[in-house]
Amino acid sequence: MSSNSWGERFRITSFGESHGSALGVVIDSCPSGVKWDEALLKQWMQRRRPGQAAWVSARQEPDEVEVLSGVFEGLTLGTPIAMLVRNRDARSQDYSDLASGAARRVGHADDVWRDKYSHVDPRGGGRASGRETLSRVMAAAVAEMWVRERWPAIEVVGLASRIGGRTLSWSSAEIEARLQSLRRDQVDACVARFPDTPEVQAEFEKSLVAAVRDGESYGGEAWVMVRGVPRGLGQPVFRKLKNHWADALMSVGATSSFALGLEVGDETREDRDEDRGTEFHREGASALRYGGVRGGLATGELMLARVGFKPTSSVMDVSKRGRHDPCIVPRAVPVLEAMTWLMLADQLMLEFGTSGGR
Repeated sequence: MSSNSWGERFRITSFGESHGSALGVVIDSCPSGVKWDEALLKQWMQRRRPGQAAWVSARQEPDEVEVLSGVFEGLTLGTPIAMLVRNRDARSQDYSDLASGAARRVGHADDVWRDKYSHVDPRGGGRASGRETLSRVMAAAVAEMWVRERWPAIEVVGLASRIGGRTLSWSSAEIEARLQSLRRDQVDACVARFPDTPEVQAEFEKSLVAAVRDGESYGGEAWVMVRGVPRGLGQPVFRKLKNHWADALMSVGATSSFALGLEVGDETREDRDEDRGTEFHREGASALRYGGVRGGLATGELMLARVGFKPTSSVMDVSKRGRHDPCIVPRAVPVLEAMTWLMLADQLMLEFGTSGGR
């Protein structure tokens, strides 16, 4: 199996299986002298870990990171940084029916991986498991350490915008202001990272708990926004910022769509038609519709991407016997943010080298 690495300059290699002894990552080309922020790394791990609510996987993993190389006396060395997390709470017997063929998950990668590679680890989905994203999150913490030292204005914030047919109740007039000011900790404080009213969040939590009980699952959509990106970041033609971002986000499991930007306007207009150029590019229209990228380069405005997710494939009896998320979107939000930080680190290093700054 190839293609377990991502990035051209800030390059990472992910390894490990969901029920193996550990999962980890090797980061190549992180510059030397970056201040190691252990608190930031722990924060990233806690945001992604399972067992945090009644409606997410009940797998109890501490997700404590072991740094094996590349860091000395609180600074990076410029050598490969290797990190791993031991699996402590794998319950492989839950997957015996899937391994024997007595049960199957329609829509999962189980059969496709088995047909391609012949000999696979079926426990927890092996490398097709969402637990593989541990590697990405560890690497993203390091990417953020480096990027924020040189471009402290850059912020990445994700949120769940739609789950199971329920969408945010924000009006068009509110959206742009909210996206410009919303912080990561504010989103994390919301049920399912769905920043709506407390009443909506309470009802939403009930529906997710019911989904766990009933063996149901939901798809949805997440938004990822980036503020403070240097104007002009990106390279024309084959290294456009938008295709690099799409590649990063669509590498996350269960993703089904990527869209750049968001149409924001007056829903009462009868002649609204965003497919017409005179409408799409009209004077006074929100810059959000371009997603902060034009000609493959950052405009310096708010960058916004929308990512669609399929419903979780573990449903009914398979879901009830195992420990599965009824909706992957809430826990995917920090993973999308992680891939965005990795994309930014890679693009910034391509543009400026390891020293940073224009």
